[in-house]
Amino acid sequence: MILPGATIGILGAGQLGRMLAVPARQLGYGVVVFGPEGDAPAAGLADHWVRASFEDEEAALRMAESCEVLTYEFENVPAETVRRLAQLRPVHPGAEVLAITQDRLTEHRFIQKLGIPTAPGAAVHHPSELPALMERLGSPARLKTARGGYDGGGQWRLLQPDDAPAVAFRNPPLLLEREVAFERELSVVVVRDTKGKIVPFPVFENQHREGILRCTRCPADIGPLLHARALEIARCLAEAMDLVGTLTVEMFQVGSELWVNELAPRVHNSGHLSIEACSVSQFEQHVRAICGLPLREVELRRPAAMVNLLGEEEHRRLRVAGVEEALRLPDTHLHIYGKGSVRKRRKMGHITALGDSTEQALERALCAAAPIRFVAA
Repeated sequence: MILPGATIGILGAGQLGRMLAVPARQLGYGVVVFGPEGDAPAAGLADHWVRASFEDEEAALRMAESCEVLTYEFENVPAETVRRLAQLRPVHPGAEVLAITQDRLTEHRFIQKLGIPTAPGAAVHHPSELPALMERLGSPARLKTARGGYDGGGQWRLLQPDDAPAVAFRNPPLLLEREVAFERELSVVVVRDTKGKIVPFPVFENQHREGILRCTRCPADIGPLLHARALEIARCLAEAMDLVGTLTVEMFQVGSELWVNELAPRVHNSGHLSIEACSVSQFEQHVRAICGLPLREVELRRPAAMVNLLGEEEHRRLRVAGVEEALRLPDTHLHIYGKGSVRKRRKMGHITALGDSTEQALERALCAAAPIRFVAA
């Protein structure tokens, strides 16, 4: 058990690191963040910010020496860096979890090996392989980079093999999947502690646009059998990984089945509404797990919805407009991430709203989000 007074190191200094730092501070921990970002939302809440590349193992090791435990806020941290750090301090989730989830091909094979449904797919090394693979898998298909994709990046929708851009094959192999005709996008966040106890959050229902999460509502509009199956899948994956910390499982509802789409071994955008809507947030629960503290049981206090606030135009200095109008609405909560610059489609903050139903909560969240603008200072 790592008790308050110790320091938690966070690999990554973005908004997820910022939201992890809040409960860490409340529980009495020090915080050090590590990352190359020139615009680091978590830095303002940290005792120290080590600004260096994730490939800079010497800087990472120096940072680890000042911490008792480490974690990460996104899965593009090199697994080898995490392995080196784990020789010095506990890192949760571990490097093997990271190695699975930061490579789509490895992740796809891992899920299939457990007998969990996922979209039919195959590795592709060269454009010449696409015609035969698309004939076997079907059309339309999704071509995905194995590494580095985020918020819809590194993905291409193919109606025919010639739709694949040449740039896609700069770093083969890639994953080709049959596009899934789904009814709903769902996600499950589970937290597993050092003793193997798993506590799930309720199933979230998500809507994406152009690859970016736009809104989440909870509870998801699914029956009890699908809800139980979603939690069962997430538990199975967390146990198979021997995970300590948080795992987010993105799923598609395909008729009466659930197909896993992607895994993220971290706190997740779809779980942001847990801050106001649940008895414990995903961020506090993660801190508890990696420090060996008791996990809290999760209860949904009220139906809730979350809407992301995205940038529309590029500005190096900004101010936030529309705050007064947004905060007039009942049961709404504004989160601004403190980024110093804005660009199109960049996540700048979010709104969470509570209601008597998910429909009412979503309407409130959308109304509160409507006047918010990130404009030039």
